Parts: sequence; C-alpha cells; structure tokens
Amino acid sequence: MDFLTDILVYQSGFEKGFIMVSIVEKIKNFFASAPAEICKPGYNALEKIVSGITFVFDCIYRVLLEFAKLVILVIVIIVSCQVFGRLVLHKSIMWSEEVALLLMVWTAFIAMAIGVEKELHIAITLFFAMFPKKVQFVISKVNTLATIFFGYILLFYGIKLVKMTWASTLPATQWPAGTAYCMMPVAGIFIIYFALTDLFGLKKYRHSIIEGEEASGGKTDQQIIEEMRAGNTIGGETNV
Repeated sequence: MDFLTDILVYQSGFEKGFIMVSIVEKIKNFFASAPAEICKPGYNALEKIVSGITFVFDCIYRVLLEFAKLVILVIVIIVSCQVFGRLVLHKSIMWSEEVALLLMVWTAFIAMAIGVEKELHIAITLFFAMFPKKVQFVISKVNTLATIFFGYILLFYGIKLVKMTWASTLPATQWPAGTAYCMMPVAGIFIIYFALTDLFGLKKYRHSIIEGEEASGGKTDQQIIEEMRAGNTIGGETNV
C-alpha cells in the first residue's frame, strides 16, 4: 500500500502522449481501507481509539520519511551542481552552501526520530547484559523515559528557537533563519511518540503496512532490520 508512489504510463505513437498518475487511486483505496485497518477484529473501544491515534501518527510519519528522501536527493543535486559550476564553469551558486547546510540540519533531526523508531541509536550493552532480567527491564524503562524527556526538550525549546530566530534572515537566500530549526520540534514529537509506544507496549497497535513493503520478499524496513540483528549470530558464532 505504497500510496505515495506514482506510476507513470506513457502513450507512444503519433498521438499526443499523456501521463496517467495512479497516486489518486492509491490514495482513495488507502482511505477506503483505513477503517478496517484501524478497527481490526477483536479490538475493544479503547483499543480502537489507540489504533486510530497511531494510524494518524504513522501516516504523518510516512510522509516525513518520503520528505526525508526528497531532501537527501535535493542535497545531492545542489552539491553536484555547485561542484560542476565551480570546477567546470568557474562560477559558484551563491546560495548552494546555505541551502545544503539547512537541508542537512533537517535530515539530522529527521534521522533522530527514525533512529528511535528503528532502535538504531548507539548503545553499550556489555554490562547491561550481565544484569538480571528484572534489572534490565527497569533500566530499559528508565532509558525510554530519558528518551521521552529528550524529545520534550527538542519539542519545547525547538518551538522557542524557531520563534526567536524567525525574524532574522539567512544571508544568501534571505529566508527566515528559523527555517533551519523547523524539523527540531517535529523530531521531538515523533521521538516522544515512538518512546511512548515502547514504554506502554503499544507497538502492536502501530500500522506497519503504512511503512510499505520492500520489493524483496514483501518485507517492511523494520522486519529487515530485525532480521539483520538476529543474523548477528550465524552458525552459533557471534558475528561482530
């Protein structure tokens, strides 16, 4: 249900070519199947509410992921054009460095949220693995609470930082300086969301189908990551 993917169909021959964009149909089918995705069989009223909330957040998060891909593509294009212009045309794009840096800041904050969702943040587990299971459980919950607090700091102070710097302008583009920090509160919101679902065991109410399926084996990104983690032990040996 990759509803954000466009399928372009071109008509050849002497007739005027046209483009059929199936994204509209995919969006219609997606929203048509949304009630069944939210109200799954066996859910009580409270579970349906929780499922509805996670559905909204997962939809917005999917848009954020697609936006992050676009941002990375734009960074590559801008930097490539700048290098080509400087080395070949001997002319520089005045705003290229400023825009590329701004987009890199956006990517960094989005990556924070993705790291929390995929549990890809750096962790030293040498001593953690020596503790009893109950102690490990307590430590993991404390770690999740610390993550929620970090997300709150990004959200609260990110909004304040955007407000404080919005009146200033960037030198090359003349854009508001606050645009560089717009992704800071957005990352904070999703860090809190992912940490809360982990803290209260609500991951089962998330909608992984919104994440889309990979072409190989119909697996989601999260499933591939979990398989890679499990593959660290191959043939009884630890793969470091």
